[in-house]
Amino acid sequence: MQPPRYLWPAPYAIDPALPPALPYDGRPAIVTVGTFDGVHRGHWEVLQEIRRRADRTGGRSILVTFHPHPLRIVRPDVAPPLLTTPGEKREILAESGLEYVVFLPFTRTLQRYPARRFVEEILLGRMHMDELVIGYDHGFGRDREGSVQTLRAIGRELGFGVDVVDAFEVGGANVSSSRVRHLLAEGDVSGAVPLLGRCYSVEGIVVQGERKGRELGFPTANIEVGDPEKMVPKEGIYAVYGWVDGQRLPGLLHLGPRPTFAGFAPTVELWLMDWSGDLYGRRVRVEFVQRLRDILPFTSVDALIAAMKEDARRGRQILGMGAS
Repeated sequence: MQPPRYLWPAPYAIDPALPPALPYDGRPAIVTVGTFDGVHRGHWEVLQEIRRRADRTGGRSILVTFHPHPLRIVRPDVAPPLLTTPGEKREILAESGLEYVVFLPFTRTLQRYPARRFVEEILLGRMHMDELVIGYDHGFGRDREGSVQTLRAIGRELGFGVDVVDAFEVGGANVSSSRVRHLLAEGDVSGAVPLLGRCYSVEGIVVQGERKGRELGFPTANIEVGDPEKMVPKEGIYAVYGWVDGQRLPGLLHLGPRPTFAGFAPTVELWLMDWSGDLYGRRVRVEFVQRLRDILPFTSVDALIAAMKEDARRGRQILGMGAS
């Protein structure tokens, strides 16, 4: 499967005086638009629908997505943490089968666009849209005035179709980015998997730490998460997989404070079980599988080591490993 062609216009690229972002080749353009944070299974239904329609008509499937998150501009005080950074979103969308993914900078100027202007100048003028497919709860344009009813009225006038993909449910409730965030905030990373269709992950560079884990017999990698807007699950001890140079390796993650050692800052520390090597300066991705427990203070180092050994035993069981 070929990955999409990615377009990253400069912030001024929403100026309608500039040439279209996509060259016109005469084929029908099936478009969807939205933030798509998390690219969860509800999002995936919309993306596969535009792909199916494009395949059926010999057309082009096009996703127009935004960065930063629109609320970061409109209401920064309530803007949510990101489930997917632009780089992560790009990697996930590589498996979508779409032809184009356009990352549109969400700016103060774009915020003021009424729905009709956005449709005329961006979707029609720059994407050459013939059909718009959106999710059931979608809205765009100034004050989210671009509701389904509004868009269909604009479509009848300007000559493009509008269709809506129904809500996708898991466990009797609609899948949404906010629902995924709630689960992660509670530490329920395993509960987020059916909504995302994959394990939630964070990534960063391994930096120099205090070497406490090594002193205790559990050599850990201290990860500096790269994007401050990226959501990190609730603090705790987790069974995880670490991705290093394309290898998926089982491990445990300590996420949060270290109360047993006074004065030490909170950390994201990864221990890769049954693996040894130097990770300093390397980029590592962590996939969250299951939360094991809260972070607890221990009265002695021996008690901490005993708890870590029990974490390792449970982690091996969860990750399907044999006893060490």
